[in-house]
Amino acid sequence: MFNWFWKRERKALEFADSGSAFAHACAVGYTPLIGALIPALVLEEGERGRDGERTFLIRLAGDKSESEFWTCTLKETLGQPKPGDFVGFRVFMIADDMPEPINLIGFIACRLERVFVEGKGWVVAQNYTPKNIKQAIRL
Repeated sequence: MFNWFWKRERKALEFADSGSAFAHACAVGYTPLIGALIPALVLEEGERGRDGERTFLIRLAGDKSESEFWTCTLKETLGQPKPGDFVGFRVFMIADDMPEPINLIGFIACRLERVFVEGKGWVVAQNYTPKNIKQAIRL
């Protein structure tokens, strides 16, 4: 009767490398929604923009297919990912007038650990979102 007061043990899946964690993220399937954090794999580092942002070529995990496109970190961020890192891409807006996959407007928000906790998602290793960006509060 009182079992709903107890915390359930959540299983954590640990992966050996970023490639296997990304393959699992693709198998889970993610639908791009505004405000969503979608796992991605950094393929290549680009140039630094005139406003201080750094650009990266990423492969986004999705339910239909893997999408490759250029994105950036925000200029106030202290860290940056390296090629081969498993990161989280935060969707800010979806542009209806642009073709897929470049209709997703967002930024690299964090570096993810290669640990997936059932019912919670991926564990964040390092946050790349600047402190002046307010986090969305959802109740």
